[in-house]
Amino acid sequence: MTNENMGLAAVYDFVSELHRMGLRHVVISPGSRSTPLTLSFLRHGGFRVWSQLDERSAAFFALGIARATGSAPALVCTSGTAAGNYTPAIMEAHSARLPLLVLTADRPPELHDVGSNQTVRQSGMYTLFVKWQHEVAVPEATVPIRRYFAETARRALLVAESLPRGPVHLNFPFREPLLPPSWNDTPPLSGEVRPEPGLYPAQLAPSPAAVRQVTAALAASRRPLLVLGPMERTWHAERLYAWADAYGIPVLADPLSSGRWSSARTSIRHYDVLLRDEALAETLCPDVIIRLGHTPTSKSLGRYLSRHAAVRQVVVDESPLWRDPFFTRAEAVQSDVDLFIQSVADEMGRIQPPQPKTRAPWMSAWRDLDDRVGDELQRGLAASWQEAAALMEFVRLLPEASTLMVGNSMPVRDLDTFWRGGHRSLRILANRGLSGIDGVVSTAAGAAAASSGLTALCVGDVSFYHDLNGLLAVGRHGLDLLVFVIHNNGGGIFSFLPQAAHKDTFAHFRTPHGLEFEPAVAMYGGRFYDVEGPDSLQAAVAEHLETGGLTVVQARFEADENHARHQEVIAAGLARVREYAQRLTASGVPGGGA
Repeated sequence: MTNENMGLAAVYDFVSELHRMGLRHVVISPGSRSTPLTLSFLRHGGFRVWSQLDERSAAFFALGIARATGSAPALVCTSGTAAGNYTPAIMEAHSARLPLLVLTADRPPELHDVGSNQTVRQSGMYTLFVKWQHEVAVPEATVPIRRYFAETARRALLVAESLPRGPVHLNFPFREPLLPPSWNDTPPLSGEVRPEPGLYPAQLAPSPAAVRQVTAALAASRRPLLVLGPMERTWHAERLYAWADAYGIPVLADPLSSGRWSSARTSIRHYDVLLRDEALAETLCPDVIIRLGHTPTSKSLGRYLSRHAAVRQVVVDESPLWRDPFFTRAEAVQSDVDLFIQSVADEMGRIQPPQPKTRAPWMSAWRDLDDRVGDELQRGLAASWQEAAALMEFVRLLPEASTLMVGNSMPVRDLDTFWRGGHRSLRILANRGLSGIDGVVSTAAGAAAASSGLTALCVGDVSFYHDLNGLLAVGRHGLDLLVFVIHNNGGGIFSFLPQAAHKDTFAHFRTPHGLEFEPAVAMYGGRFYDVEGPDSLQAAVAEHLETGGLTVVQARFEADENHARHQEVIAAGLARVREYAQRLTASGVPGGGA
């Protein structure tokens, strides 16, 4: 009598094909029904396997790997509620266009609808959030089924990594016994060994007609703008800046675009503050706007784009469902970002040599305004220890080639508002697909697992609380993660919202929790520091750079006081440029107006 199921040899074919196609990271949560997948990945020997106890954390961990590598990891769990816990991360991956290969184990068809334990309808459970879903056949040892399993692996990975990328769900019904045969007892499929990977996702080049139209608009433009939203994958920002510099085009770069550089003269960093002034936003009137990437973080930039809906706007998107929540009636170009930039740059150079002087007043206005408001913002932050000042100091302390994950709510907004740009090797990540506060710690841990160099996380206390169990992976897998918690005892962002005026109900928005995180960090084997200013923050970061592992640094703030100081700094920055902006309007420079 044997406990081995020879039919499960087909799962080996599936796993081997994934490896041949280039998949390398596998995140597995423990469970019995998923045994065939778990053992197949482990016995193969060619994967980096990350064991995660909690499925919800595991899914965000895999999301972090996808963000850091740009490639799909596999995510494996057993049946029942385990699969349900994947849902939040799959929702984020879908909205952020990140590739995930979600592999859920299930009971076989005959055990559904009969009261079998741990059995729920899993096929189609992620319908609204996956690019493709497939109910895999019950594995058999026949050649056609084994070939089908191998081809399903290729098909799933091609769908996940083709533009626009996204999650794919395969549901595997397994019959007992659940133990597959050994590799040695599994003969290879004849004629199936090929040296080449055989997986070629399409490259989405822009329509030649679109390139001609956009190039003609830019050639005739005196007040063009490039707007860079968050980018889900790596791209050649160097190529864009070379083009923008040559033609004198201001670049408004979201910090999550990987394109906010302090060294680029066309990089405009403080548009979020500048465009809060309605008169200035009206004066800085472009005549063509090219938009790349996800929806920008900045609300004031969003209002600016909506205000100038009559201006010709072009949205470049990898999906036919282009992103334009401002309803600007923008022209939509479906294309890979890099191929669009190169195509337009080549066409622009062919029909019009660089003539930045024609756009010099426009470029100069943006540059002068940005420098003036930036200087004032830096003075304001230096004068008081507040949340934004702490975040800017933390970013300054990160070494070259670091990866920084920023939490939603205030951290990503403060980064957008105050950060003057950094060195090109700093990579900044955030879960801005759905902008949730859950799973951020686990996502950062996943990024650390797949990255070289330091991985750091800046997160608010409520978001940190939401995902404390994400810290387990750091010690369990020997990762290096530096966490900076901005602690204001609740949702500090609500102090910036209209709900703050209603004191009788405000506690239900701020939700103060009164938690102390040091014991929890100790439970996960981490070091904990409470800092009160830039000197102690610098010392804590220096200590982590020496020791590695898990370090949690906490800075405490009072939410209402922080809100007041924040508003004072913004007001001072706007006051600095208001007089200059009035001179622009009076002189007609840069030639805008309503």
